[in-house]
Amino acid sequence: MISLEERAKRIKIVVFDVDGILTNGGLMLGDDGLEYKIFHSQDGLGMKLLKNTGVRMAYITGRTSNVVVKRAENTGVNIIYQGIDDKLEAFLDLVEKQGVSAEECAFMGDDVIDIPPMRRAGLAVTVPHAMPLVKEYAHYTTERQAGFGAARELCELIMKAQGTFDAQMSPYLK
Repeated sequence: MISLEERAKRIKIVVFDVDGILTNGGLMLGDDGLEYKIFHSQDGLGMKLLKNTGVRMAYITGRTSNVVVKRAENTGVNIIYQGIDDKLEAFLDLVEKQGVSAEECAFMGDDVIDIPPMRRAGLAVTVPHAMPLVKEYAHYTTERQAGFGAARELCELIMKAQGTFDAQMSPYLK
C-alpha cells in the first residue's frame, strides 16, 4: 500500500471541487439572480504558495459562476471546468491536455459526484463534512473544514511531502 507521503510526492496537479471544498458548501443567491460565494484567504495563499513550487491547480465544479473565475484569477488557477455533470470526463480531459497521469493528480471533493475522479487520482482528499461514501474513497480527510482552510491544509501537505514547504515559508520567518 502506498503511503500518504508517497502519494503527495508525486503530485503535479491539484484539482479542487469548489462548493463544499473551497467554500463551506452554502449557496448564497441574491434577488438579482447572482450567486455569491465566501472563500477563505488562507486557502488562497496556500494555493499561491503551492503554485510557486511548480504544482499546477485546477477547478472542476458542477455549478457555473463568474465568481469562480474571479477566485481563480486571484489564486493563479488557470484550468477551470464549470457546469460539469460528469467530473470523471472532465478529469480525464484535464489529464490528457496537461500531459500528466491520473496518479500525478490530487482530487479534492466532498460529494458523490466527486467519487469517480477521486478513484482515479493518485491522491484523493476530502473534508470532515463530506458525505460518508466519499470518505470511503479518500486517502486523506482534512482536519480543517471546507471553506475554512481545508484547501490550505492539502497544499501544505503536498509541499511538505515534496520538500518545498520550508522554502515557501522562509520569507515569512525572517
